[in-house]
Formats: sequence, structure tokens, C-alpha cells
Amino acid sequence: MAPQVFFITGTSTGFGYYYVEKCLKEGDKVIATARNSSKLSFPDATKDNYLAVDCDVTDTSSVTKAFEKGFAHFKRIDVVVNNAGYGLSGEFESLSEQQIRTQMEVNFFGLLNVTREALHYLRDKNPTSGGHIQQITSIGGQRGVPTFSIYCASKWAVEGYTEALSHELKPEWNISLTCIEPGGFRTDWAGRSMAFAEKKHPAYDHINAKETMQKRNGTQAGEPKKGAEAMWEVAKMKDPPLRLVIGSDAYTAIMGKIKAYGENYPKYEKLSNSTDVEGYERPS
Repeated sequence: MAPQVFFITGTSTGFGYYYVEKCLKEGDKVIATARNSSKLSFPDATKDNYLAVDCDVTDTSSVTKAFEKGFAHFKRIDVVVNNAGYGLSGEFESLSEQQIRTQMEVNFFGLLNVTREALHYLRDKNPTSGGHIQQITSIGGQRGVPTFSIYCASKWAVEGYTEALSHELKPEWNISLTCIEPGGFRTDWAGRSMAFAEKKHPAYDHINAKETMQKRNGTQAGEPKKGAEAMWEVAKMKDPPLRLVIGSDAYTAIMGKIKAYGENYPKYEKLSNSTDVEGYERPS
């Protein structure tokens, strides 16, 4: 397969860093973005296969400039990876409105900014129309996790948005979308990158979010480098799936969720089907 050009957000640490590393090792080209790209450094990077670009996903003008610079350098973009984001932990009533809005601004609206620009380039700018957009969501985008109500909300929003968007795109545009849903990985996500509630609500004396995450950090099942390599493999698929979990814990969790859904909805089948207009014929 010919080398592809990847546009990856959030490449300073974790999945983003290892994703860039994997692309360069395999002969692909990378537009690596970060809020301060001058701090990025990769051993296999050359002026021919790598471009570091500043990009704040919450700033539409910053996103636009990043795509313009990347496209001008490589003359095409094949894979866009929405990896930028962070975790916010704390009981819902302990979180401030500003913390909640910032979480959504980065994890959801920032992703929308990048996806909007990506669609324009993959459809209208590439010499041959098409490409792949990867949304790095979370198993938390498929199941609720205590102290992560707003983080999960941001990832569920991405999941619903991406599924709906997948039905809007013309097949001839040849643009595929994938939500990649990691479980727990030993990145900085649960460590120094995590934000916590600034003022704890007194009613939640049975929960200590910071202590729980400190104990979990470094004990997760997932190896970040392997996770990034799996994401790269998905990018190379001819017909990538709309959703894919990575991590044995995520796989176990999603199968449990599917089982629970399969038991819940049939249990209330009669009530669910009791509200149609008299004489209405359901579509086949």
C-alpha cells in the first residue's frame, strides 16, 4: 500500500505520540498537531515525512490553519485522527459549570471543528476524493462510569454524532468513519493529564475520585504503544468498522453492555409496542 498522510491531533503524549511513531516507522507521512508543536520530537521524522503544526481544537481558526499548512506541505490528507482530549473526574454535583463546559468544548466541540475541516479536505481538496476519519472515543462512550458523568457525556455525544454523520455521507465520497473505543491504558490520561472537581460536594463522602484514579493509574490493562498500533491497523483497513473497542477490558465491558441491552428491551416489548396509532402499519 502506498504511504498515506495522517493528520493527528494531541500528539505530545500517549496514543497520539505512539501513533505518529508507528506511522513514521511504517513509511507513512504525518501532520502532527499539538497546542505547542515546537515541543514535539520523533526519532524517524524528516522534512519529507513529518510536519509539526500548532493546533488548538477549540479554536476554529487554529484548526483551519493547521489543515492549510498540512495540505500545502504534503498536497493531500488521507487519515484524520481526532485524538485530542482529556478526562474530567468527579461527582456530577462536585463539578463546576466551567469544568463541565470546558470538557464538552474540548472533547466534543473540538472534535466537531476538526471533523468539519476534515470532510472538506477529504472530499473537495484531495486529488482523489476519499479518506478515513478516526474518532478516538472511549469505552466510556458506550457505558456510564461513576465520577465520569461529563466525560462519558462528551464521548457518547461523539458516538451519536459520528453514527448519524455516517448516514449523511455519499458513498462516492469514499469517506469512512470509525469510533475507536479504548478501555484503560497506561497513558497520562489517568495521571497528570486528568482534571478533578475543584470543590467536593459534602453529600458524596462515599466517593473519593482522586484516590481511586491514583490507585488505578499505572495498573490498567492496556499498553499505549500497542493501542496506537491497533489504531494504525484500522486506518489501513479497506472497509473499516464504524465502531471498534481496543483493550481486553473494553471488549469485556462492551459484550456485557450488549447482553444487558438484549435482556432489557425484550422484557418491555409489550409496553414499547403499545403506543402506535390505531391501524398504523409498521415498515418492514
